[in-house]
Amino acid sequence: MSRNICVYLNFLTEAHREKIQKAAARAGFQVRFFVKGQFEAARDWVQTCEILYSNSPRLLKASPAALRWYCCSSAGVDPYCRDVSLFPTPDCMLTNSNVYGATIAEHVVMVLLMMLRRMPEYEKIMAGRSWSPSDPLSPIRSIRDNTFTILGTGDIGSHVASSLKGLGAAKVTGLCRSGYSSNPVWDEVLPISALDDVLPRTKNLVMALPSTPETVGILSRARIARLPSDAYLVNVGRGTAIDQEALADALNSGALAGAALDVMVPEPLPQDHPLWETKNLILTPHVSGNMTLGYTCDANVDAFCADLENYAAGRPLAGLVDRSRGY
Repeated sequence: MSRNICVYLNFLTEAHREKIQKAAARAGFQVRFFVKGQFEAARDWVQTCEILYSNSPRLLKASPAALRWYCCSSAGVDPYCRDVSLFPTPDCMLTNSNVYGATIAEHVVMVLLMMLRRMPEYEKIMAGRSWSPSDPLSPIRSIRDNTFTILGTGDIGSHVASSLKGLGAAKVTGLCRSGYSSNPVWDEVLPISALDDVLPRTKNLVMALPSTPETVGILSRARIARLPSDAYLVNVGRGTAIDQEALADALNSGALAGAALDVMVPEPLPQDHPLWETKNLILTPHVSGNMTLGYTCDANVDAFCADLENYAAGRPLAGLVDRSRGY
C-alpha cells in the first residue's frame, strides 16, 4: 500500500515541486500537488494521505484519521492551537515553518529607519512641495549606537537582533519565557517577568511574539505608559499582544513618539477603524513575512524536506509545535 502526501500551496515553483518529489521518493512516499482553486481535488486526495503540507485549516479539518502529520507553511500557528477540532486525531503532529526571520527582519529595519529618520514627516513636507532641510523635525536618530529591546528570541527575534547588530546597534536585549538563549547575537536575555523594569529604559521596542494565553494583551495600557515618550514601537508578532486603544491614545497625545504595526486586530482593518487616523503610526497589511522573497520560499520547502527525512527515519521533527504552548 502506497504512502501519500498532499501538498496544497500556491507559492511552489517547478524547482520546488521537483525537490519535494525527490525527497518524497527517497522516503517512500507518493506526492501530489494542488493550488488554490483545486480544493475539491485536494480534499479527495488527502483522504489517502498521512502527511499534509499546506496552510489550510479547512483542508486539515477535512483530512482523515489516518493523517499523522500536518506541516503548516506559516510560522504563526495560533489558529491551529486554539481549535483542536481542526485535527483528525489528537495524535496528529503539527509543525510550522520558522523561515520568515530574514524577510521580517528586513521589514523591521525598514520601519525603524523610517521612524528614526522621520521619513513619514518628510514625506508630508515633500508632498507639499516644500524644501526645509533645517526643519525642526531634525535631528534624526540612527540604528547605530542605539539600543533595542526585542520581545521574543526565536527565529524572527534573533534575525532582527542580528540585523540591528550588523548596522551598529550598541545593545540588543531580548526577553523570552525562559530568560535564556544560546544564540550569541544577544547582548542580554531576560525573562518576560522583567518587562516592567525594562520598559522605562527602552528606546526602541520590537515585538515578535506568538499568540498564546501569556502574550495576549502583554503590552497593556499600564505598560505602554512605562515607555519613554521618545520611544518607538514595532509589532510583527500578533496584534493580540497590544492594547490598541491605549496605543492610539499614547500616539495621539504624544506620550509615545511613533509605532509601526504589521499585525493588528481585526485583520483586515475596517475602513472606519481609529488606527487609520492615529498620529505617528505606520500601518502595513500583514506583509512583513508572507512568501514574497524567493529565499523564504526556498527555505520553507527545504524545512519540509528535511523534516520529511526525519519523519521517514523515525526521528523527532525539527519544526514540531507544542499545541498547548502555541509554538
